[in-house]
Amino acid sequence: MNENTLLRLEGLAVLLVALGIYSQYGASWWLFAGLFLLPDLGMLGYLASPRLGAWTYNAAHTYVTPLIVAGGAFAFRATAAEYASLIGSITLIWIAHIGFDRALALGLKRASGFRDTHLGRMGGDR
Repeated sequence: MNENTLLRLEGLAVLLVALGIYSQYGASWWLFAGLFLLPDLGMLGYLASPRLGAWTYNAAHTYVTPLIVAGGAFAFRATAAEYASLIGSITLIWIAHIGFDRALALGLKRASGFRDTHLGRMGGDR
């Protein structure tokens, strides 16, 4: 099994686990549907330049960003439980989105262009 296949399977596993946790979380599936594609707004940076586009897209498509948000929600859950619950739901949706993208081989972008990713060139050689 090559590394791209392994990374795609990892993305699928993340997606399935995030969906499983979300289903147990009791949050709205309407919220899930409404926010699932929100991280793709990171592509708007490409309107300015490929370098900025890669940065904004990657910031929205790395697991680090939603995990930092989740850590904040966890840290403040005692003082703002209702917000922590909403932030937890949003974080799970965000992580599910990233897993979905990885399962489809949509990787982190390189500054050379949108189609160049850490998983290879989209629509070309992988």
